[in-house]
Amino acid sequence: MQSSGEEPPADQAVLLQAEDIEEVQEEEEETDPPLTPVPAAPPVGEPTGTPILVGGDDFINSEATLVAYDSPDGPREVLLTHISEEAEEKLLDALSIPGTHMEEIQVEEEVKERLDLDKEKKLAELTKTAVSSVQHKLKTGSPMSDASIAKHQAAVDAVSAVLNDPSISDDEKAMAQHYMDQLNVVKDKIDNGGAPMPWMDAYEVTTTKMVTKQIPVPNGDPEPGTLAATVRKASRIKANLNPDTGQTSWDGVTRSSANGTEYEIDMGDGWKAVYRPYKENDPKTTEYSLRGQLEVHAPAGAGHGKDLVERLEQLHLMNKPMTAAEGEWTYLANNIKAQGLEGAPGMKAAMETAQGLQDLQVQEIVHQRMESLMGLDSDALQTAMKRIHLEASHKVLPMKVEVVRDAVAKASGFASGAELAASPGYEPTPSTGGKWLTWSRFDVTGKKAAVQEAFKGRSLTHNLNGGDLASLLGTGVLASTEKRAVMGIGGGLGMSEQADKMTGGANSVFLRVKKTPSKPGGGRLIWDDPSVLMQRSDYYAYNGDHYGAINPAHGHYNAGAITRDPMKIAKFTGSSNEIMFRNGIDLLGAEAPSRIVCHTAAERSSILASLTSRGITQLGGKPVEDVLCTEADYYS
Repeated sequence: MQSSGEEPPADQAVLLQAEDIEEVQEEEEETDPPLTPVPAAPPVGEPTGTPILVGGDDFINSEATLVAYDSPDGPREVLLTHISEEAEEKLLDALSIPGTHMEEIQVEEEVKERLDLDKEKKLAELTKTAVSSVQHKLKTGSPMSDASIAKHQAAVDAVSAVLNDPSISDDEKAMAQHYMDQLNVVKDKIDNGGAPMPWMDAYEVTTTKMVTKQIPVPNGDPEPGTLAATVRKASRIKANLNPDTGQTSWDGVTRSSANGTEYEIDMGDGWKAVYRPYKENDPKTTEYSLRGQLEVHAPAGAGHGKDLVERLEQLHLMNKPMTAAEGEWTYLANNIKAQGLEGAPGMKAAMETAQGLQDLQVQEIVHQRMESLMGLDSDALQTAMKRIHLEASHKVLPMKVEVVRDAVAKASGFASGAELAASPGYEPTPSTGGKWLTWSRFDVTGKKAAVQEAFKGRSLTHNLNGGDLASLLGTGVLASTEKRAVMGIGGGLGMSEQADKMTGGANSVFLRVKKTPSKPGGGRLIWDDPSVLMQRSDYYAYNGDHYGAINPAHGHYNAGAITRDPMKIAKFTGSSNEIMFRNGIDLLGAEAPSRIVCHTAAERSSILASLTSRGITQLGGKPVEDVLCTEADYYS
């Protein structure tokens, strides 16, 4: 037993701090519960999986999806997410990758170097100074200045002193003469002017010496505290969607080939991860849409939902479900990007202030716990610091939100952050009712009538490219190429799937702005009220066919042509314009289309029966019967 006046040992102190932090987090969960509770076991065979939000900035839009594929060995539970490029270094720091572990060796090597006498007398520096000063005058046509002449004379004096020293070696004499030859050229230019001089190189001699070099160890043991990773050709989960049952399955092994590089990561105890790094996948030659994709795989069997999220900590990534307070931070960040407010007055300063608040909080906690931290070994210290950063993030988040909210408010015409937060369009929680999680933008939700007026007489449309309406509505989502792959839907449904992978468009679905169709053909989805989708914050658009390019290295990319402004999109006139929505669109929820045009009455009847049997009687607030129509309805 310790007396009340004794301090606990350092390692116990860290454990006590960890317990304190966990207690704080449990209290926070009670007062600020997760926006998306993490299921213990995701529903088996559900193609779209269970969408969740993870706190922090490590994941694009803070999104992750838990999928439980059906398999003969029991459910195959997988977490799928997309790491932000800024978070990659943290993840890579958790890995031991073959060829990246460096070892120091001594080798004999020929090197070129200046003579010691040159370094001592600074002959190269003095000569270069004289050359540069006169060179500048020659290039600009200016008269020689007293300063240039003085610099030349200082160099001549230093070099002459060495040349006149009878004790110097032959190498040293050759070195000094090298510089004097240069200075003679400079003198001629001072006296006579003329064209600029060739660049002067320092005098160097070749010598052999032992040098220390770092070389990669091809197959060294993992460094302590890291996870072993192997490098392989990129691939994707090759799942299979059963068209009769609507269930998706995967055997846990079969994968399809992709153009790029990935790491397979051993997380221990039958767990593994697959990551496709930004830095190893050149945007010019690999599939841009796979960069940053992460899969975390549990051992076969059900019940790993919460562990899939917790295990992200092994990869040095945030591993807690997002709370409402964190949600507002993500909401603001998404609105800054969607509304193009990054360069607004005060925005950069607000972001720097927010980061500064967190840094100060970390310093304060470290100062408070300095005594216990000093007694830790490197691994324990790293663990303690990660916990401190997490604790600091929780503590300072309300202040960060307040600072950035105020800057966003002023950039968008509100008097204060409080006024913005009280405005009708401010919705700092995502839409979680459907198959996807989407964040809104207050410049649309707060001005819906204005957006509707801008789109008057125009609709958003999507034509199925050989796809089947019944199958599409069976899954209930219009999914991107990348999402379809992990859902188990085969390729060939998109207009340009392979090209879209290279441009980055494969992470989105494509819609088009058109004059509201009065006689639409079959196999078409139509949103006659585009504001339903324009209130999302994750879209971008081109007034032409650019294959949804967000890859700056691709020929179809045009930074000046991309827009996220709904008012500009409403005025698109290009016949091949395109609006890209990340991941996809929930066709059976609040984002449902106004009209689903079937080819025939029989197709309509079949789809209606299917929806009715699943208890779906309304789409987007309208009776299903009013949404489902046929092309013949417009020709009667």
